[in-house]
Amino acid sequence: MRKLARFFVPYLAYFVILLALVYGQTWATLALPGYMSDIVNNGIVAENTSVIFQTGLKMLGVTLLGGVFMIGVSYVATRIAAGYARRLREAVFTRVEMFSLVEFNSFSSASLITRSTNDVQQIQQVLGMMLRIALLGPFMGVGAIIKAWNLAPSMTWIMAVAIVILTSIIAVLFTIALPRFKQVQQLVDRLNLVTREFLTGLRVIRAFNREDHEEHKFDIANMDLRKVNTFVNRLLATMQPTLMLIMNVVSVAIVWVGAYEVSTNAMQVGNVLAFVQYAMQAIAAFLMISIIFVLAPRAMVSAQRIGEVLNTEPNIVDPEEPKKPNPELAGTISFQDVSFAYAGADKPVLEHISFTAKPGETTAFVGSTGSGKSTLVSLIPRFYDVTYGQVLVDGVDVRDLKLKDLHHRIGYVPQHATLFTGTIESNIKYGRPKAEPGDVRHAAEIAQASDFISKLDDKYDSMIAQGGTNVSGGQRQRLSIARALAYKPEIYIFDDSFSALDFTTDAKLRQALKAETAGKTVLIVAQRISTIMQADNIVVLEEGKVVGQGKHDELLETCDVYREIAQSQLSAQELQNAATSGELITPEIAL
Repeated sequence: MRKLARFFVPYLAYFVILLALVYGQTWATLALPGYMSDIVNNGIVAENTSVIFQTGLKMLGVTLLGGVFMIGVSYVATRIAAGYARRLREAVFTRVEMFSLVEFNSFSSASLITRSTNDVQQIQQVLGMMLRIALLGPFMGVGAIIKAWNLAPSMTWIMAVAIVILTSIIAVLFTIALPRFKQVQQLVDRLNLVTREFLTGLRVIRAFNREDHEEHKFDIANMDLRKVNTFVNRLLATMQPTLMLIMNVVSVAIVWVGAYEVSTNAMQVGNVLAFVQYAMQAIAAFLMISIIFVLAPRAMVSAQRIGEVLNTEPNIVDPEEPKKPNPELAGTISFQDVSFAYAGADKPVLEHISFTAKPGETTAFVGSTGSGKSTLVSLIPRFYDVTYGQVLVDGVDVRDLKLKDLHHRIGYVPQHATLFTGTIESNIKYGRPKAEPGDVRHAAEIAQASDFISKLDDKYDSMIAQGGTNVSGGQRQRLSIARALAYKPEIYIFDDSFSALDFTTDAKLRQALKAETAGKTVLIVAQRISTIMQADNIVVLEEGKVVGQGKHDELLETCDVYREIAQSQLSAQELQNAATSGELITPEIAL
C-alpha cells in the first residue's frame, strides 16, 4: 500500500485546494437552513417583507457561490483521480516490462491485463468519489450536528439514534461485501482468460468444430461473474430504501417533537424547519460515507492486486557494479558447465553444458523435442539466469553486464515470430528506429521478404495487424529475421526461425545469411538437419545433456542420436550428396 500511496504525493497541492473548496461548499450548504429560519421567524411570522427579500437575496448569492464551489470540487477531484490512475498504470506497465520470464510465470497474461486496466479503473472511480463525497461527508455531518445542537439541544438525541442505526447497517454491509468484491475480481480474471484463449485459438476451435464447447466455457465464466455481481448489486440496492426509511422516520420524529416544542413556546417554527434540514444533511453526510464504505472494499481488493505486481521484484536486474566487455573477445559466447532448472522443478532442464561459439562461426543446436534447445539459447540474453555454471559473452558473465549492453549485442529471432501493430517498415526498424530505408530494404532482401513485400499495394508501408495475423507464418518468420538483420548486432540467435520456410526459401536464406553474417557469431536452433549441416559446430542435445559436438560428418560417425535424426530426415543418397559436395541437393532446390 505504501508504494501505491507514493503516487499521490505529486497531487498534495491539488488536495489542499480541494479541501478549501470542500469547506466552501459545506459552508454554503449549511448556511441555507439558517437563512430559511430567519425568513420564517422574522419575515413570514412577523410579516416583514423587507427581511424576506433581503434574506432571500443572500440565499440566492450563497446558492450561486455554493454551485461554484461544487464545480471546483468536481474538477479538482477528477483531475487528481485521473492523474493518479495514469501514474499507477504507468508504474504497473513499467514493472511488468522489467519482469523476466520467471515473474511472468507467476501471473497469467489475462490477470496482468485486468490488473493494469480494470483494477486501476476501480481505484480511479472510488478515489474520485472519495475526494468528492467522503471529504464532504465529515465536514457536512459534523457541521450539521453542531448547527442542530445550537438550535435545539433537546432534540439531537433523534439524530444520534439515527446515526447509530445507520452506522450499524454500514458495518454489516461492509462485512458482507468485502469477500464478494475479492471474488468479483478473480472472476473477471477468469473471464478475460477464457476470452483471450478463445480469440488466440480461434482457428483451431473452428477446425475441430469446438465452438459449442468454448461457448459453454464462456457461459460458465460469464454466469459465475453475473451471479456475484447480482448479489452485490442487490446488497447495494437494499441500502438506499433502508436509508430513505431512516430519513423519513427521523423527519416524522423531529416534526412530532418539534410541534410539541412549538406549542409550549420552547421553539419557533423556523427553527423546527431548520432542524429538520440539518438532520437530513447529517444523515445525508453519513449516507455519502456509507457509499464509500460499500465501494471501498472493491477498490481495496484492486489495490492489493496491483500491489502484488508492484511488490514483485524482478529476479533479473542490472548488476550493482557492471563489468565492461573484453574487446579482444567481442562476439565470443562461452558456456562453462551450465545447468538450469525452472523454479519448483524436480530436475534440471539442462545439465553440464559446455561449448564456445566464436565470431565468424556458426554454432547449431539440434535434438529431439523437449531436449532443451530453446531454453539453452534463452540463457544468453538472460531471459533466465543459470542455476549453476557461467554464460560468458565477450568474456564477461552475462550477470555482470548491463541488460541494455547485453541485448545491444544480440539479434534475437524467437521460435514463435512476433510482429507488432504498424507497418512492415516499422517492424523491421523495431530494433533500430533510425535505420535508413536502404538498410531496411537490404535486410528484407537478405531475409527473402522483398518478393512478397513488392507484391503488396503499399509495399513497406503496408499495415501489419496485431501479432502479424494478416501475414502467413513464413512471412512472419522472414520479417522477424529482417528485423534482427537491420539491428546489426555482433551475435545472431535464430531459435528454430526457419521452420515455416519451404526448402527453396530456406536454402536461399541460408546462403544470403552466410555472406551477411560473415565475421559475426551465429547460433541456430533447428529441427531440420539440412538447415544446420554446414555449421562449424553442431551441439547435439538429448534430455538436457550434450551427447555430441562437432561437424556434420564427424557426428554422423560418432553420435548415434545425431545419426538417427539425420537418417529420419534424409535419404542415404541425400546424405551422400551432402558429404561429397558440401551442399544438400533436393528436388525442391534443384527446381
